[in-house]
Amino acid sequence: MSRVGKKPIHIPQGVQVRVDGQLVEVKGPKGELQERLNAAVHATLAQSEEGQEIQFTVNQEDDTFERAQWGTARALVANMIEGVIHGFQKKLEINGVGYRVNLQGRVLVLTVGFSHDVRVDLPQGINAEVDANTITITGADAQLVGMFADMLRKIRKPEPYKGKGIKYAQETIRRKAGKAQKAGE
Repeated sequence: MSRVGKKPIHIPQGVQVRVDGQLVEVKGPKGELQERLNAAVHATLAQSEEGQEIQFTVNQEDDTFERAQWGTARALVANMIEGVIHGFQKKLEINGVGYRVNLQGRVLVLTVGFSHDVRVDLPQGINAEVDANTITITGADAQLVGMFADMLRKIRKPEPYKGKGIKYAQETIRRKAGKAQKAGE
């Protein structure tokens, strides 16, 4: 039984939710998002003593696939509501001699050891701030923020010998020892 899927989501003030079949649309102060749910999951708006809430049900509670989709659908909609209220953010750090980043309008310009600068356009719904060698990516869509941060990290992954590259702020890089000098030389 999905314990996550059974739990209703309370809709806070300032957030509008519309359920149209399998399509769930959420509007709030930070933007609007929509998600198409799996056909096995049904979302309904209900009134409770705390206010309005969204409840999720499935066709067959004993089906493993439907139980998995039940919890996933609830988590996706909960993240949408969280995103339009508070938003999500990821921080990336650039480490290395001569490595730097600039923000020119809606384009990130990365100088990370290639023969050319890498220019990356910010997708719709994503904002970025640059402070020295730290990039802060913010947006309402958790999936889009995470995917964009991962795409930036893949441009120059941190290497294990000197730690040069683009890494998440909370990430620790496992360092390797370089070539050791032979004893007696």
